[in-house]
Amino acid sequence: MYYVYILKSEADKKLYIGYSANLKKRFQEHQDGRVRSTKPRRPFELIFYEAYKSRLDAKRREKYFKTDKGKTTIKTMLEKSLA
Repeated sequence: MYYVYILKSEADKKLYIGYSANLKKRFQEHQDGRVRSTKPRRPFELIFYEAYKSRLDAKRREKYFKTDKGKTTIKTMLEKSLA
C-alpha cells in the first residue's frame, strides 16, 4: 500500500503533504529530523492519511493536495483538525 499523508507542524501550524509506502517509518523520519525540508518545523501531528494500492494513484493525490484547489479541499475536509 501507498499512503498520502498530511502532517501539521506544532511549531508553525503549517501543513506538510507527502506520500510513502511505509507511513510509520516516514512519520518517524519527520519526527526525528531526518527529512531536510521539515527538520526545523518539528514536532508534527499526523492529521490525515489515505491508502492506495497504486503508487501512481497516491502520487497523483499528493500532487492534487498541493494545488490551490487541493488545499481548499483539505481545509474543508479537516476543518476541526486545522483549528
